[in-house]
This record gives sequence, C-alpha cells and structure tokens, in this order.
Amino acid sequence: MGEAVLAAVLAEALAKPEAVSVSDVSQPRLEQIKKQYAVTVTPRNHEAVSGKDIIILAVKPQNLPEVMKELKGKLKSSQLILSIIAGAKIKTISQGLGHSAVVRAMPNTPAQVGEGMSVWTATSDVTEAQKQSAKAILGAMGRELYVDDEKYIDMATAVSGSGPAYFFLMVEALVEAAIEIGLPSDRAQELVLQTMLGSAKFIQSSGEAPSALRQKVTSPGGTTAAALAQFEKGAFNELVRRAVRAAYERAKELGK
Repeated sequence: MGEAVLAAVLAEALAKPEAVSVSDVSQPRLEQIKKQYAVTVTPRNHEAVSGKDIIILAVKPQNLPEVMKELKGKLKSSQLILSIIAGAKIKTISQGLGHSAVVRAMPNTPAQVGEGMSVWTATSDVTEAQKQSAKAILGAMGRELYVDDEKYIDMATAVSGSGPAYFFLMVEALVEAAIEIGLPSDRAQELVLQTMLGSAKFIQSSGEAPSALRQKVTSPGGTTAAALAQFEKGAFNELVRRAVRAAYERAKELGK
C-alpha cells in the first residue's frame, strides 16, 4: 500500500521524485523503488523523515513500535504524520512518536489502480493546510472521505478496508457456479467481472437505491427471482451482517 501512495503522489505531481525519500528494511526493495520511481532511498527511517513536510507511515502493525522508537524526538512540530497502518490508533502513534499532528487513514487495495476508498481523520493540531495535503494524497488513489471521529475508522475498516476481499469472494463463487453449469472458465470470469463492474457503475449513475434497482430487474416468477429466493433461503443478508460485525470487532481489538 505504501507503494500505491508513492505511485499516486508522483503520478498526480503532488511531489517531485527528488523531494521524496523512502525507507525500507529490504535493500533489494529499496533498489527496485529507486530504479522505478527515481526517489531517494535509505534503510534508516530518521534519514527519510529529515526535512520532509509529510511523513507517511506504511509499515506492518507489528513493526510500528520499532519505527516509533527510532523516530521519537527526531520530528519537528510542523511535520505531518499520515498513517495508513491498519488498527494503529492515533493515541498510540502520537504517544509513541511524541508528536501531535497526526492523520490516520484507512485506504483499501483498489488504491493500487487509482480506484481506492480512503476514510481518514485528523487530530486538532493538524492545520487546515495539512488537511488539504492529506486529502490530496488520499484522493490521488481514488476517493476519500473525512470523518470527525476516529471511531468511524474501525467501521470503515470492516466495510471498505476489508470489503475488496468480500467482493473477490463473491466473484470467485459466481465464477465457480458459472463453470459448474457449463461455461468455459475464461468466459465465466469475463461475464462475472463485467457484470460486477457494470452493476457498480449503474448504481453510481442511476441515483437510485440498490434495493430499488434489484426490484426493477426481478420479474415475478423469472430467473432472477429464482436465484434471489436461494439467497434468502441461505440468509445471505444476515451472513453479510455477521461478517462485517466480525471484521469491526476485530478492528477494535487490534487497536487496543
């Protein structure tokens, strides 16, 4: 996800390559990033943040304590911390770094193709100009939504953060079902993907609720009605609610 941010920032000309520094524990990874993006690279975090206006934290949650220990006392009050670390609370980051200007964001994997959904919030010490910078960075990866309470980040994690996996599972199941009734695998996947993509765009452009659109395409006694009856029989809606609730509860646990 860190590379998705980097690629988006450079593609949208929010920063020039020579103004960007990237740190990573893997030297081969750093060499690949330097070659591909022409940015400055270093294995030392304190060197990467020196003189930068915005520091993006994109490490694994288990590596955060080590990173905070290295950076604590080396940040200026004018620098903005933008964290995209899953589950890491603002309080944890702020206390660990000894720094109060923090933005916490929850992007999702479609950000890698410019179609992401990022939900974010900021501490009161983040200036309006810094908020606009964070908004631009996250917006470069797709759509962004600011919330005024951090509690919504865990909720967004359960919906949009984990949501792509739910979508992938539905695609996987639908492709398998299509193959089972006789469609060749390549054609089955093409049918499913375009149907999913087209349906999402149709919802966005129609201005109607998904429930209304579903009713419009469901003729009594027709094929769609027969299929939806099976979803209802299997308590599909309840299963989705339980899945999202489980993800939400886990998101809250990870932040403790």
